Amino acid sequence: MSAANWVSAFLEAQAAERGAADNTQAAYGRDLSAFSAWLAARKLDLANAQRGDVEDYLISCEAEGLAVSTRARRLSSIKQLYRFAFEEGLRADNPAVQISGPGRPKRLPKTLSTEEVDRLLDASERHGRSKDDKLRNVCLMQLLYATGMRVSELVTLPLSSARGDPRMLLIRGKGGKERMVPLSAPARAALAEWLARRDAQEALKRAEGKPASSFLFPSRGKAGHLTRHAFYIMIKDIAVAAGVSPGKVTPHTLRHAFATHLLANGADLRAIQTFLGHADVATTEIYTHVLEERLRELVLDHHPMARD
Repeated sequence: MSAANWVSAFLEAQAAERGAADNTQAAYGRDLSAFSAWLAARKLDLANAQRGDVEDYLISCEAEGLAVSTRARRLSSIKQLYRFAFEEGLRADNPAVQISGPGRPKRLPKTLSTEEVDRLLDASERHGRSKDDKLRNVCLMQLLYATGMRVSELVTLPLSSARGDPRMLLIRGKGGKERMVPLSAPARAALAEWLARRDAQEALKRAEGKPASSFLFPSRGKAGHLTRHAFYIMIKDIAVAAGVSPGKVTPHTLRHAFATHLLANGADLRAIQTFLGHADVATTEIYTHVLEERLRELVLDHHPMARD
């Protein structure tokens, strides 16, 4: 196999053997394409690059001003590619195996207060060009906050997962792993309203001879469902309407808010790990630090002995 085909073979293996999501494969592909282009400019390729070349590439990434997290991700992609090449016998060595990454800065995730979330949910009821849009937007926001789903999990929800007035929602996460998350009463009500309207829309399509969609949030686009980008823009507009700074509102901050608010109200860390779909509880433990930081700020802001 030529070095030019290594990346495509690697991505196929990731999809087949590890169930890598489309977004993950796309990120690997972008990182490895950038590395391959850098090598080609120096008359090198993946087959003959050495450890020093990989290290020089990382230095050039730093010189470009790329964030630490971006450089760490690129090195991870390169390491995984060369591990694949070594295991498949494409190379007799792994030039990246002993290279240490820049390390990711430990930043606490941004979250939202319960009052801010309430304002976002209220604003979603008024956001949309039509009643159908408003019902869909309310359902999206309620499900996101009620379950802590990743945005990619939310927009690709199959219609079948929402049938039968579910008290629990089946979510297919990273690596094809499935998990069950309970729904709040407001989320169930929003889902029921949206399903009724969505079924009416589908009945009209069938009457016109158009195929039915298998997604809970269908779209006329190529993907067949609402895209992450479209939802990202929507949630920013809702933030503006709610009077919440759009700079602190993303689909992922709603996920953080879900976990932080559960923890603040006494939920078990293992349960939150299951709800979020984290493979390791250590990933979930970051929310204990978020809670500690918020409590510290509360004391400093309101305790009389903390004032100058």
